[in-house]
Amino acid sequence: MGRFKRIFTIVIDSLGVGAMEDAADFGDIGTDTLGHISQRMDNFQIPNLQKLGLANLHSLKQVMPVERPIGYYMKMNEASTGKDTMTGHWEMMGLHITKPFQTFTDTGFPDALVAELEKRTGHKVIGNKSASGTEILDELAEEEIATGNMIVYTSSDSVLQICGNEETFGLDELYRCCEIARELTMRDEWKVGRVIARPYVGKKKGEFVRTSNRHDYALKPYGQTALNALKDAGYDVISVGKINDIFAGEGITDSNRSKSSVHGMEQTIEIAARDFTGLCYVNLVDFDTLWGHRRNPIGYGQELERFDEKLGQFLKAMREDDLLIITADHGNDPTHTGTDHTRERVPFIAYSPSLKDSGRLPDSDTFADIGATIVDNFNVAMPEGTIGRSILEKIV
Repeated sequence: MGRFKRIFTIVIDSLGVGAMEDAADFGDIGTDTLGHISQRMDNFQIPNLQKLGLANLHSLKQVMPVERPIGYYMKMNEASTGKDTMTGHWEMMGLHITKPFQTFTDTGFPDALVAELEKRTGHKVIGNKSASGTEILDELAEEEIATGNMIVYTSSDSVLQICGNEETFGLDELYRCCEIARELTMRDEWKVGRVIARPYVGKKKGEFVRTSNRHDYALKPYGQTALNALKDAGYDVISVGKINDIFAGEGITDSNRSKSSVHGMEQTIEIAARDFTGLCYVNLVDFDTLWGHRRNPIGYGQELERFDEKLGQFLKAMREDDLLIITADHGNDPTHTGTDHTRERVPFIAYSPSLKDSGRLPDSDTFADIGATIVDNFNVAMPEGTIGRSILEKIV
């Protein structure tokens, strides 16, 4: 075993820290998720992230740098082509994605796919366009409830999403339809990164609310990742939030579904009280789904404040031989045009109670340095064909 017995990697979903050099290719010039949130907040209280070094890493309007941050920190560039959840997470664990996942943002799904989906599920498809998940419910949910039709929609991501009212459509039926959609979208011409079940409750426009019973049907990673290497070597790989869905269960030994980002942190704090050896890999999705895509910088900032409060509790629960890594998978600037993710660098913050030093590290060329560092700690080799270099020696 390496220096740290347990490594906790927490992904603040979509917390970008400034546009990458190729942001123009994605329509994302000038984006800065964290910076623009700070500019919009009247007050911004994140004392635990502050002492770890976040304000030393990235200039914030209300949060001052500290003289002696307790963590190491840097910015990471994405080597892969894309700005979606799967690309970001897969790269973190060693995969280099050079072909972006297929999207149907501008056209909706092809007639042939829709016809096959209707035939196999027994439901007429309505929607079939790119839309906000909340707006399409206001537009079509009453029709779905009345007719049994099935709301299908997409976004700027490579996703096919199906809505189902938990009381009238039913969770089991929604999941069945999504499994059929996943099978159909394995074809090359229709292949999307994820099929997502989007259950909701409510009876009329203005009352519809999506529930926590979402389920993602993701493609399996294109190759072996750091997670597979750890699991195969006998280490624990505990997932929190949608990590298990993102990796289609590959390399995971224990999966924990979260109701919210706050709940995800509460689960992580509970896991910190257990005795295990290996990785706890956490995704906190509310930042992205509730605030980034809905272009709400104030809500995003307040979510960061709630996270920071739970982070303080987690820091108190850490053991001497624990390592905490805080990062993100892409940006989602809530002040930018549209509702899509944004092509940004992401933060990397590393902390352990046993650290003797701290400070700024040179920026990284790839998120994959995270996975390489984790497996290096446990004296495990990265799978063949992966990317990334360990920075363990720089943070011990």
